[in-house]
Parts: sequence; C-alpha cells; structure tokens
Amino acid sequence: MTTSNDLHNQLHRLDGQSYGAYKALRGEYDFGNFALHIDHVQGDPFAAPSRVRVVVPQVVAGFPKSLWELPCRAIALADYLTREFDQATQSVQRTSGSGKSGLIGIVHPSQTMLNRSAARVTGEVVELRFTVGLPAFGRRIAGRQAAELLCRSVPELVKHTLIYGSLDGGKIQHHADTAEDAEALRSQLPAHNLVAFVADGAILPRRSGVDDRPLADQAIPFESPKSLRVTLRCPHGGEIIGMGIPQGITLIVGGGYHGKSTLLRAIEMGVYNHVPGDGRQQVVTVSAAVKVRAEDGRSIAGVDISPFIGSLPQGKSTQNFSTPNASGSTSQAANIIEAIEAGATALLVDEDTSATNFMIRDRRMQALIAKDREPITPFIDKVRQLFTDYGISTVLVMGGSGDYFDVADTVIAMDEFCPQDVTERAKAIAAEFKTERDREGGQAFGSLTPRIIQPDSIDPSQGNRSVKLRARDVDQLQIGAEAIDLSAVDQLVESGQVRAIAAAIVYAQRYHMTTKSPLAEAIAAVIADIDQYGLDCLSEGPMGDLACFRSLELAATINRLRTLKTTTLTSQTAAPQPANPKPA
Repeated sequence: MTTSNDLHNQLHRLDGQSYGAYKALRGEYDFGNFALHIDHVQGDPFAAPSRVRVVVPQVVAGFPKSLWELPCRAIALADYLTREFDQATQSVQRTSGSGKSGLIGIVHPSQTMLNRSAARVTGEVVELRFTVGLPAFGRRIAGRQAAELLCRSVPELVKHTLIYGSLDGGKIQHHADTAEDAEALRSQLPAHNLVAFVADGAILPRRSGVDDRPLADQAIPFESPKSLRVTLRCPHGGEIIGMGIPQGITLIVGGGYHGKSTLLRAIEMGVYNHVPGDGRQQVVTVSAAVKVRAEDGRSIAGVDISPFIGSLPQGKSTQNFSTPNASGSTSQAANIIEAIEAGATALLVDEDTSATNFMIRDRRMQALIAKDREPITPFIDKVRQLFTDYGISTVLVMGGSGDYFDVADTVIAMDEFCPQDVTERAKAIAAEFKTERDREGGQAFGSLTPRIIQPDSIDPSQGNRSVKLRARDVDQLQIGAEAIDLSAVDQLVESGQVRAIAAAIVYAQRYHMTTKSPLAEAIAAVIADIDQYGLDCLSEGPMGDLACFRSLELAATINRLRTLKTTTLTSQTAAPQPANPKPA
C-alpha cells in the first residue's frame, strides 16, 4: 500500500501542474493508524469537492463493544462521531485559493439520529466519509497546500474525533443510551395499545420554523394528564412516565397558539430517535405513522380513491383515478390511500393543512347539496371504518369542528401547551348538542387495490446521461428531467434521505419493479437490501451523503412522479385483504 509519505511527496511533485493531474491521487494510503481512501477527485476547483474516506482499525480506535454491539447503539455512535467531525472541521483553517480549495466537509446532521453512510462502526473498523476541496490557484494544483491538508489536517481530525481516548466517553455513552432507550420505549407501544408516547418533562416547541432545536426560553415542560398517564421502562432511564396516545381516533383540540400543532409535530417526528438535549428524545411514535395533508396540484397515478370520492360528473370512475393536477380534497384522499398501500398503521392529520370539504360536510350543507350531487365522502364518515376494518389509527388536530366528537375515542385539549383529557366532556357535549348530520360513509371503508408500477414510466436519464439525480434540500428532487415537489412529505428531515430515495427509485426500477410486483412488494425488497447490504447497495461507489429513509417516504416520492403509470392487480391475482388487521 502507498504510504502517507508517498502521498506527501506526490503532492509536492504535482505543485503547479494542471488541476486534472490530481486524478492520479485516487487510491488507498497507509497512515499507520488509519487508511486514507481517495475515491473520487473533483474535475476542477469549482466542482463538487473530492470524496475521501478514513478507515481506522477498531484496535486503534478503541471504542468499547458496549457502544456498537446493538444496531441502534452503533447508529448512535456513528451519529456522534459525525457530529464531532463536523464540529471539528470548523476549526480547520481553510486553504486560500480558487473555488473550494481547502474545504473539509461532512453531512450536517439534524436533531435526529439517522443511519447515514457518512459513518460506520463495526467490531473491526471505524469508517468516516467526507469531502475535501483539493487546493488550487486558478486551475493549477497547489500541491504544498494539498499536502498540508491531507497529510496534516486530516490526521489531526482523525486523532481528535475518531479515537475513543480523545473523546468524552461519558457523552458518547449517554448518546448511545438515549438511542437505546428511545428504541425500547417505541417497542412497548403495541403492547400498551398506544400510537405514541410523550414523556413528562419533554420540551416540544422549536426555536422557529427553520431551526429545529428546542426553544431555549419560556418553553413549558410537558406534563401528562393523569387519566392518560402511563409508565414505560427503558434500560438506562428506568421508569419513564408520560402521556400515552391510544390506538383508535384521537382528537387534539384547543384554542389557537396553545400547542395543538406543536404536539402533533412532536408526534410525527417521534418515528425517529433524537439526540440528547433535543427535548423530544423520549417522545416516540409507532414507526409506520404518516402525516397526511391536502396537496393542490400534485399528480396522481391510478389510485383507487373510491372510498372517499365516488363517481365524478360525466360518470368518470375513481377506482383507477389519475390526474396531473389534483384538487385539495382529491390529493388528500390519494395521500391517505397511498400511505395505507405503503403500510401505514397510523395517520396524523392537521386541519390547518387539510381540505375543508374533505374533512367535514355539516348538516346545513347536506341539506343544500344532496348526497347524490356530492361525490366526496368526508373523512369524518370514514375515520372510524379505517380503524375498525384495517386497524389504522388517526391522530387529528381539530380546532374548528366539534362534529368529530361523535367519532373520537380520546379528546386531548391543549391549554397553554398543557394537555388535558377532555374526552368525557366532549362526549357529553356531543350528546347534548346533536349535529343531526347524516352519515355518508356506508357500512365499510371500502377495498384497497394494490398497484403495479410500470417500470418504463420512470426515466432517470437526461441528455447523454443515463442517470441524472439531484436533491435540493428536503423539498425538491430531480430524477432525470423531472422535478418532484416533496414539500408536503413532512417527515423527511435531511437532504441525505432525499438523495438516498432518488438512488433507491433507480435501484428499485432496475432490480425489483416488474409487471407483476405490487409497489409495496418492490419497496419492501429495496428496504430489505438496504438492511442487509447498507446504503452502499444504492450507489456504484462509496458515498458519504446518504441517509436512511422509511418505505413510506420512498412510496410517497414515487407516487409524485408525473410520468408514473400503473396497473392494478385483479381479484384473481390478489384477494382484497385488510392491509393492517385491527389488533385484538
């Protein structure tokens, strides 16, 4: 193997040469205590930085087995190291020069602990992937500066961020313990018939809509109402007391600015583990809970929305419905059906982001517009059937319609960010003030029809490139020539998830999408491959900017492709079965 001295000397020899000569650096270099891999060299100083890896033998890194022997702890340790490296790079003086000269960077983590390709910890090695901007003046190699960067700065970063003896062992232990406790809390939800759990003392408000850190001042610690209080146990935190949100239909009510949406946002983010100090590290939600909303203008491909929307004017069927420009109610219906198809076990809905005519049709409107002239069956008449027939719970923020009291199992009122169980009072009000509206939902929710994606309707090519993928933060993704708006997919938290989803769509098309495989099966196969082989199975070479995602967000992204075409399974090939049978 080429040594670090060889790399140092080579960089000095390259000094002053054309920038393209850097290509010769690709390869592996022995630094004694670690190996440096230069996997990709940027084409010029203004291009995306070069991709590199450092691999430290565990006998050198020295991380105790207790920190990585469980998958959730290994992910937490990798997350911690990524954050340490990210912070340490801020103190590395950037080399002057052209473009991205001297830049050292790694993915910037959110408040969640995700399984990312940036770092990996096993019993054999600790591996970290990051980028460097190889220095240049103009388009000439700054070889001496490059030698300083790769042969001095990088080893210093490795020494201070990837060696256990250089780090705060107590903080690392706490980081891993926090992740393991969250996993333990989440695993207990089904046994307690819960959708979510919010621990007493949790800090739910965030600093702003663009700053997901906990509110620093005047945040009111969460305190559970006695009637909804449950006690769960975790391996490191012991007994944890908090509010359990039961399976079934739960309403979150209250006046404006009293914390309804803040609570729902914490619940939707509870599908992830959070870092210590986030305030939500003991707020957990079942892993298959999905936030759904209206989404004017999105495309829909072959979705059976007939449980919510019947035959349209001119007799157009909604059992295989497609449109390039959905209305609010139609898009929300499709979002729910697609989520169920992808395996959702709980729906999270906020009336502020819902279509009014999809959520409720009151008695006066029913009297004015007869049912045979209104194709939409409102959610209020389907939410109970969704739980009874398919075991799918709903948590719903509702501030404007008390009609939902009739169908709710639990009603939680937020008063100055303090929750109160007002279920009995809500039921009493419902009994005293009858809505007298007619139920419109029929006797059953309706059938769920699996869809098959036509693989050739996904085209990742653009120009002379067979695959063109680009992620713009968490809201925008480009696959081939098509831009996909993901702003309504609320549970994406890092751009690395979007990049990984883009790669997963191409991977699914190549290996798992057939003319006979339902979408859910193809997605499950992709997730199984990632679980077995890691995120690297999605890319042709080592990438450090990918993050794991749920099958639900992968399905949501595929469903937003405007080129998408689908077929449906017939009754002969797939008997209509509940997707998620109601728990006993």
